[in-house]
Amino acid sequence: MKTSHTTGVILVCISALVFSTAGIFTKGVDTNAWGVIFWRGISAALFTVFYTVYRGTFGDELRRFGMPAILATVFMAAGTAAFIPAFKLTSIANVALIWASAPFITAIIAWIVLREQPSSRVLMAAVAAIVGVGIVVGGSLGGAGFDGDLLALIMTLMMAGVMVVYRKWPDTPAALPAALSSVILLPVALVAGDPLQSPPGEIPVLIIFGLVFAIASVTLLEGVRRVPAAEAALLGAIETPLAPIWAFFLFSQIPSNATFAGGAIILAAIVWSQMPRIGRR
Repeated sequence: MKTSHTTGVILVCISALVFSTAGIFTKGVDTNAWGVIFWRGISAALFTVFYTVYRGTFGDELRRFGMPAILATVFMAAGTAAFIPAFKLTSIANVALIWASAPFITAIIAWIVLREQPSSRVLMAAVAAIVGVGIVVGGSLGGAGFDGDLLALIMTLMMAGVMVVYRKWPDTPAALPAALSSVILLPVALVAGDPLQSPPGEIPVLIIFGLVFAIASVTLLEGVRRVPAAEAALLGAIETPLAPIWAFFLFSQIPSNATFAGGAIILAAIVWSQMPRIGRR
């Protein structure tokens, strides 16, 4: 049991580490956002389907693919369509910090839609996180990064919608909706971004982008099977400070004062909201 828990901790940490590199892949290429979505989507979809076939779960996921899975697919696709352009239009730190508020936005949506009463601690942390997001976005108001911040917020709302779907219908398959969300964006990307004209030297990088992110999703899925949800949430939060660190060392991006202030509030809310559960464990 202890070995299984240790394995889960390692897998969740690996997943967070890989997810934190999204900005590197997106900012590090000249290919426009739709080109990134296209090539990343092909790679991620193929790997995800291969994984379900390898695990022998493809048929089961296909049988359980109903209306909730379709809803999750649409939310995921909309989230991806906002996520990649967000990195092109604002700083990596801003996207990472806005995304870090997803669990709290999910809690509020679940409270409204599912009448799922959050604890007073989670509710206070959610309010604090939203204030933090407001400070981060407000720091870009009137600047070049404001549109990107709004897209990051839209992405976070869409993924919060995905989480609510899985809370409402926990038997909804996870892998196939993720793969299909990439597939349905391919024709949109072909029309909107002309990805076939992407620089040939960047296409392998974008394919690797899709591959490593599919692997990150798989390691997260395998990790949370072995680690309590609260602990997994806290471990996954290491993605948030890692992303700005990559941005600083690779792109010399220095977060603004507003990003520092808002980010500190968001990270404090994450840790504070989860500590009682970790302590009980």
